[in-house]
Amino acid sequence: MQVEIKIDESCREPKITILTDKMTDEINTLVRNLSGQSPQILTGFQGDTAEVLAQPDILRIFASAGKVLAVTEKGEYTLRLRLYELEERLDRNHFVRISNSEIINLRKVKGFDLSFTGTICVSLSDGTVTYVSRRYVTKIKQVLGL
Repeated sequence: MQVEIKIDESCREPKITILTDKMTDEINTLVRNLSGQSPQILTGFQGDTAEVLAQPDILRIFASAGKVLAVTEKGEYTLRLRLYELEERLDRNHFVRISNSEIINLRKVKGFDLSFTGTICVSLSDGTVTYVSRRYVTKIKQVLGL
């Protein structure tokens, strides 16, 4: 990405122009950051207790038995949002969908094992092992720069 700054003494208010050939996740993130939109809050439930979940603390989010669960170092929390809604709220620089039923936090990944044919094995910092579905392998490889 190229950044160009022009100083004009007659300018009364800063103006930002983005010149691009297409909209990308990077451009959308940049626009969100520049417009000052605050990060979206996630609320997780354990029994009758609701707790605000900080995005950096989340290891993974997955769907199981009709529920959406977020896993942190403190435990599992039930979320009242669908995975596609969570994708919109989560920081796209740190969270990536690896299957129809799971999103992982890239900052919590210990390693990727590419030796499996047709899929990728993901080891998370808490010892959890999960797999990238074939449908998402190309996307993960792009994210990793492979």
